[in-house]
Order: sequence, then structure tokens, then C-alpha cells
Amino acid sequence: MIDPLAEMVSLLQPQAAFSKRARANGRWRVNRSETGQPFYCLVLEGRSQLKMKGHDPIALEQGDFVLIPAAWEFCMTSAEPPASDAPDTLPQMLAPGEFWIGDLQQTAEVQTLIGYCQFGAPDAGLIVSLLPQFIHIHGETRLATLVQLVMDECRAQRPARHVVLERLLELLLIEALRSMPICNTSPGVMRGLADERLASAIREMHAKPAHSWTVAQLAKAAALSRSAFFVRFREAVGVAPMVYLLTWRMALAKNLLRGKNMAVADVAERVGYRSASAFSVAFTRYVGQPPAWFAAGQDL
Repeated sequence: MIDPLAEMVSLLQPQAAFSKRARANGRWRVNRSETGQPFYCLVLEGRSQLKMKGHDPIALEQGDFVLIPAAWEFCMTSAEPPASDAPDTLPQMLAPGEFWIGDLQQTAEVQTLIGYCQFGAPDAGLIVSLLPQFIHIHGETRLATLVQLVMDECRAQRPARHVVLERLLELLLIEALRSMPICNTSPGVMRGLADERLASAIREMHAKPAHSWTVAQLAKAAALSRSAFFVRFREAVGVAPMVYLLTWRMALAKNLLRGKNMAVADVAERVGYRSASAFSVAFTRYVGQPPAWFAAGQDL
């Protein structure tokens, strides 16, 4: 049976970029302006807050885990944030991978493990658009264990370190996605997979991306009327069924074109287009360049 979540994480190709332990005391605020990289945080001790642009502050307690698949503007603060006009706090590096926020003469009130990674896939943006904007999980010991393993592996210089980190990050991402409370999450593929009827249609799309799917056929797979399926899918996943299918087909196409020496006509057939010209038009409209140009650029 095709597992859409496993397919997505495998295509994303998560890779470690940076991890650190941060300790803090007093009132503090650290602003981040990122480049869309995945960010995760595990609270080992104490309480703090996470504020993402466009969202209410999230209170974080000991044992909480947060994952932002594409982090842009956000800040972390003490549980009681400083005044809005107070200057931002600059973390002090005590040693590689060890940072302190606040007064070094006082004991730490908060301790967190923080990590950034990157997705090696050229289609990462397409797949991330199908995931929740952020994930907040409380008290999941498996996640805590995985974060600690990532931290340890980042610091060590063991053989096959790169491969081990990739596998650990895949596990971390999968565990975070399947552990999140669906009722409180933003729309995305995980909400769709949590709905038994929608999951049937999503699995069909992943199992047979080359099939000439229609909304009516997908609705039948979900055992719903066409209109009920369309509304339910869009509310859960955040996009219409055919938009989801197009996004997944383009992600697959990018992966197939990336260093596999596959002819454009063969890629077109694999992702559901009857001709290379029809595929080229769709790919160019979606990606911004013809598939042949994209494939050539991946070999540079």
C-alpha cells in the first residue's frame, strides 16, 4: 500500500544544517528572520513563548516540541515577554552549539534544544505547501529521543554521519507529523489522511499519479458525493483535489527530471500527461521554466 506521508518525506530529503542548546533566564526576546528553512525546538526545562507572524502566541512548556516546516518571521520569548519597545536579546555563544540568553550570573530558567535543517529536494516548496504551517506537540517522548539523537550526531564526527543524520531527520519529521493533534492543526495533507474517506482518495492519487483522475472518480474512491467530497477535501487539505494532484505530479516530475537522464516524454507519461508538449506547457506554467531547462540546470 502506498504511504503518502512516507513518499513526501522521502522526496523532501531532509539534511542537517545546525543544532544548538540554548539556556535562558529573566525576560528576553529573540527575533528570527529566516529563509524558509525548517525549524524545530524541544523544551527541556521551563516555559517560553513562540510567536509566528499572523498567529497568536504559543505557550511552550517542558516536554513541548514545535516544528515549522518553512520558518520565516517568528520570535521566541520568555514566558512573560519583555515590553514591546524593549530591545531584542542577543544570545551569547559559550561554546560551539551552546548558547546563553540573559544573565550569566543567574541560574537558567529555560533550556531548549533548537535545530535547523534544509530540504535537498528541488521540489521542497511544492511539498511543504501541502504540510501544516506549524506543529505543536506536548509530551511525546519519542520526539524528545530523536531530537537528542540528532543533537548528539551533529556534534560527533562518526563514520557515515551524513547518512545517519538524514535518516534521523526523516524519522523526526515523520514522527512529528503523525503525532500532531489533528483537531488543532492547520489544513494540510495530514488532516486529509486523518479523514478515512479523504485518505482513500489521497492514497489513490499517490498510487496512480498517471491516471486521468477526475473529481467524480476521486469522490467515488472516498465514497462521497462529488460536491461533498470537493468541499470536505478543500477544508481539510487547504486546496482543491485537482490542485493537490497537480502539486504532487509536479513534485514527482521535478524528482524524475533531477539527474535521472529520463526523457521528457517518459516523465510526462509517468505523471499523467498524454504528450510531452502538454506536460511541457503545464510544467512551464507551474515551475517557471521548461522541463528540459530544469533538467539541464540540475546537472550543473
